Amino acid sequence: MQSLTPPQLDEPLVILVDQNDNEIGVAPKLQAHIDGVLHRAFSVFVFNSKGELLLQQRAIEKYHSGGLWTNSCCSHPMPGESTEAAAHRRLVEEMGFDCALDHAFGFVYRTDFENGLTEHEYDHVFFGHYEGDFQVNYEEVASTRWITLEDLDAWMTAKPEDFTFWFKHIYEQVKAHLAKKGGHA
Repeated sequence: MQSLTPPQLDEPLVILVDQNDNEIGVAPKLQAHIDGVLHRAFSVFVFNSKGELLLQQRAIEKYHSGGLWTNSCCSHPMPGESTEAAAHRRLVEEMGFDCALDHAFGFVYRTDFENGLTEHEYDHVFFGHYEGDFQVNYEEVASTRWITLEDLDAWMTAKPEDFTFWFKHIYEQVKAHLAKKGGHA
């Protein structure tokens, strides 16, 4: 694998992939988002026993989509790290808990942001269940909320600008996946 540009010593790397999620290289995270190259990512959706989804509001200081609401956790695996291991790692780092995760599906999306960055990701979607207490990392997460899918649908219809682009895109696929499984994650 080759890097697009030499990374800074402390800059995280992302895994570059083709349309079939085959690894083709690595790149510094910020450079991958500047260049809009396809890279591997994951999104975690955690539900409780009431069927409520745990949402997080991204910290205001995030490099894009700060202050917007999104799924329970999302990020990128590091080179040499499995996507599932990365999902567990980031769930602990962002939300302060871990739980069993099941891979639900994967898909490719792309969007350009007003700040010149581009998200172009092969996103792996995981479902989990959790009931306990947790302590979020406020450098990553501004707030959290458990919400029923019915209330979430109403909120997203009334104020779609409150949500990240990828969440709006993934959520429709999550609902379709849940419907195929009888409404349960």
